[in-house]
Amino acid sequence: MTGSNTSVNTDHTATDTGSVSFPQNRSCPYHPPTAYQPLREERPLARVRLFDGRGVWMVTGHAEARALLADPRLSSNRESDAFPSPSARFSGISRRRTALLGVDDPEHATQRRMLIPSFTLKRTASLRPRIQRTVDRLLDEMIEQGPPADLVNAFALPVPSMVICALLGVPYEDHEFFEGQSRKLLRGPEARDTEAARDALEDYFRKLIDRKQKDRGDGLLDELVEQRLNEGTLDRQELVEFCTILLVAGHETTANMISLGTFTLLEHPEQLAELRSEPALMPAAVEELLRFLSIADGMLRLALEDIEIGGRTIRAGEGVVFSTSLINRDESAYEDPDFLDWHRSSRHHVAFGFGIHQCLGQNLARAEMEISLRSLFDRLPHLRLAVPADRIPFKPGDTIQGMIELPVAW
Repeated sequence: MTGSNTSVNTDHTATDTGSVSFPQNRSCPYHPPTAYQPLREERPLARVRLFDGRGVWMVTGHAEARALLADPRLSSNRESDAFPSPSARFSGISRRRTALLGVDDPEHATQRRMLIPSFTLKRTASLRPRIQRTVDRLLDEMIEQGPPADLVNAFALPVPSMVICALLGVPYEDHEFFEGQSRKLLRGPEARDTEAARDALEDYFRKLIDRKQKDRGDGLLDELVEQRLNEGTLDRQELVEFCTILLVAGHETTANMISLGTFTLLEHPEQLAELRSEPALMPAAVEELLRFLSIADGMLRLALEDIEIGGRTIRAGEGVVFSTSLINRDESAYEDPDFLDWHRSSRHHVAFGFGIHQCLGQNLARAEMEISLRSLFDRLPHLRLAVPADRIPFKPGDTIQGMIELPVAW
């Protein structure tokens, strides 16, 4: 199928992989860009070109990706001028310090230890009743208002937004502000927009931290203020960065998985019918959707030393990009990878990354997807697209993949 979304670049005819540009738009929201086909054939590594003409390595092989993502010779520190940027609109913030995602060990390990207790399987299990109540309330409102509805704004976005606000202790009444700033941060359209959005979010959290130092609430942010900031083991800017990345990642990624996952299921009626007839398949279906959709396509790293892998040499100072959409469709790791199959073993995908930077909130994301998709199709068994699939806009290739809107009826 095709979708209507704004083009990032127009060079889709290159035969030399070194002239294939990254990122590219998908022509179908749940398949890798067709322009990546030469890269897929050249596994496990290929050369691609960034927006500024710079050549970098793209990793497309599954085994090689897991090895490299666990290799300390690849750095996530974005403050270096040599660190690759995926597009012009991210160039303004790509050199700015970013907690968790943009630091290496041992600093990264110290930061992560502060947050791990809030994202364990046990903690996630304790949040499931809250997630279910949130999902039920939003579906009640959708049903009461009647079709059609935009599933993105009525359901897919508010579910994780409400949950991450509750977890962090961020007032949900501010959701329109931070959701709007998150959109600007991730989708620009200009570099000045992304910079202004990050500044606005950080300023918001500085003020919120000030309020919490005077009046403690119930949330992860409150705990960090009391146990870390006030004791001097965490500085204010680092805490602001924590909050920004957790809030943005905590609702944007899962919202896109819920909306794109729903679209994909509606476009695959046989697999949806099987899932409805065998509800116990839902956890496996979530893993397969994570593999199949690979919405965060393009993790970036910088080589600190020469690395020999896959018959190639990545030189010190060279940029590396990981195409999760291709890695998770590697035929050496997955049989018939372009087919949606609830019965395959998908758990070793890299949709959440791998190594020390593997997504901290993956347990929470899985729970939100499982509860949301199960409840959605249980409550609305006749759910369908309200307009033809090729008229539904989806997001461009240089941001998290997902639906801009998703008109549905039932």
